[in-house]
Amino acid sequence: MSTLTPRELLVAYIKGGGFPVTALSDFSQETIYQIVEGIYNSVVANDIARRHQIKNQDLFNRTVLYVLENVGKTFSAHAIIRFLKNEGRKLSVESIYDYLDWLEKAFIIYRCKRYDLQGKMVLKTQEKFYLADSSLKYCLMGYNATSLASMMENIVYLELRRRGFTVYIGKNGTKEIDFIAEKQEERLYIQVCRNLPETSNREIGNLMEIKDHYPKWVVTFDDLAEGNENGIQIMHLEDFLIREW
Repeated sequence: MSTLTPRELLVAYIKGGGFPVTALSDFSQETIYQIVEGIYNSVVANDIARRHQIKNQDLFNRTVLYVLENVGKTFSAHAIIRFLKNEGRKLSVESIYDYLDWLEKAFIIYRCKRYDLQGKMVLKTQEKFYLADSSLKYCLMGYNATSLASMMENIVYLELRRRGFTVYIGKNGTKEIDFIAEKQEERLYIQVCRNLPETSNREIGNLMEIKDHYPKWVVTFDDLAEGNENGIQIMHLEDFLIREW
């Protein structure tokens, strides 16, 4: 049984991910990344590429790396095309969408669509992608503390999915809500941030503009930011993950 505190376990989860083979063992971070890289190579570089007879493995790998590097950012196929063009490479929009579809079907990434609260419809553009595990990024690119905000968002998304919610990115006029989570008659609005900004009310302000009775939460990594502000509950990521719903 682990002697680590819940906060230490959370940090270990953020850095090392949650694959059972690594999470249930006492491996070093370097060993964890080596094991996960082996999983990545088996699924992405071998299974997907072989099954779909990908001719240009290098272009496929570069596309995957772009997705890993841009977790939680709105997606544009043309952005990948520009990225590859700057490297002197060329790939069609259709190929990019094929690659993303294959990665999704292999449960490497999850697609999160946008929902327009005013139009009450799911939008077909500017979706986001999240990873099945944070270690998939870190095993290839190394751990970087500056990516904590996007990894927090990734973790919140996965936890909502684990709890049976359908999850969308929210669009409310010109404002964005990180997540709208729905399950039967339940709905949650959630903003995710590393720290509550001192000079901006984006996290709380965007939620306050939603005029309904459903719960509104801000999930942060700031130990001092907690409580209730104008009906919006502010909580640490640790509390979000272990709370009883």
